[in-house]
Amino acid sequence: MAIIALRAWYLPQYEPLEHIEQRPHDLRLNKSSLLKTALRADFLDDLETVQRSEWFQRYRLGETVEFYIEGSGSYTIANIDVLSHEIYFIKSDRLSYLEPTLFFSAADSPSSDEIRTALKAFVTNTPSRFPLELVESPRLANAPLHLESPVITQLRRSLIFIADGSGNEQLHVMVALELGYALASKRRNQLLVIQQEHPSQRACLPIEVPSSQRLIYSDPHELREKLPLVLQGLLKPFELFRE
Repeated sequence: MAIIALRAWYLPQYEPLEHIEQRPHDLRLNKSSLLKTALRADFLDDLETVQRSEWFQRYRLGETVEFYIEGSGSYTIANIDVLSHEIYFIKSDRLSYLEPTLFFSAADSPSSDEIRTALKAFVTNTPSRFPLELVESPRLANAPLHLESPVITQLRRSLIFIADGSGNEQLHVMVALELGYALASKRRNQLLVIQQEHPSQRACLPIEVPSSQRLIYSDPHELREKLPLVLQGLLKPFELFRE
């Protein structure tokens, strides 16, 4: 059987896919079997080189070691047999497919203008390993929300989904729809609902959102003070910010 070498990149921390594939690979593999949630492969690199690598030393210490494998996605090492050069991988929920973006679901309201301004200030003034970008869902009159649309793809691939939860008793219908999709497709720490303190402006959310994923503010000044700290906390797992 012919050997088809696959490149594999070690993932010590979050890195967008387009950046991963631009740097040299860390391992060469020959895939021997592929299941829905697992992969078995032979490593083609010299054993001594493998044993000296940073990722192998971390594996020996019992740490979680993840790779992005060309054409297959992200996987965690489950076991290594150095004598037979075999590595067993388990499909990983790694976040390398995410893009360094913040997705803002806005309404046509003064509160959305305030939140938008604060978000723009955050992405502009916060140094990051990868430049952050603010993406906003367009609001076209009578346009339906399609699950296959580029907007939904941007929502799904964003690091953080942010919704304006303000309104006059009722949440903006498109914000409600996008919030529902985000709750179903993203982790809890990748979601934030922002609401004004004034009771007449705080809409009743149609879906329960934990208090840890909600930010309530009274005026734009308080929003500008609170929002950077909340976003930095939500983005901490991605290790974007240097100490």
